[in-house]
Amino acid sequence: MKALLCFLLVLPLHIIAQEQTNSEKFWTQLQTHCGKAYEGEIIAGAKPGDGFTGEKLVMHVRSCDTNDIRIPFFVGENKSRTWVLQLNADNIISLKHDHRKPDGTEDELTQYGGISPNHGLADRQIFPADVHTSQIIPEASSNVWWFTIDETSITYNLRRLGTERLFSVRFDLTKPIKIPEAPWGTTD
Repeated sequence: MKALLCFLLVLPLHIIAQEQTNSEKFWTQLQTHCGKAYEGEIIAGAKPGDGFTGEKLVMHVRSCDTNDIRIPFFVGENKSRTWVLQLNADNIISLKHDHRKPDGTEDELTQYGGISPNHGLADRQIFPADVHTSQIIPEASSNVWWFTIDETSITYNLRRLGTERLFSVRFDLTKPIKIPEAPWGTTD
């Protein structure tokens, strides 16, 4: 028993403690913002009349459970969008877009998104369109969404491969703002 104890004491800590995957590191960084809201700006893909340009853009890391993070994304007075990130048993993250009508019922086009093909990077997670997305929005079959995060910002991005479509919003993590009301379909 003494020999085993001595052996364990000289093992490097990283051998004893399981090292986090990059997806877990990303998840942990995102969870540090739970309960906070941030204003954003379009950094790519702004077009007059697109419904986003000229509107106040707000993300609110509203709820953080062990395997589920919900981030409402408000565009002006439109509170229909929530990004739903889920961490599965293999530490792979999925992204779904939960769209609601003002009465809280699901929009016709909702729950689309993708699943990361691997653990990604600690500061970037990528989500190619999944089968459900291809079925409900065929033209979005080549969509790739990704989030980046660092000490000062988080970005939400969309690229439709094979086209010029690119949309990116950067949120300033250094300036939390007042917590907004609940998104459509959610109560406080």
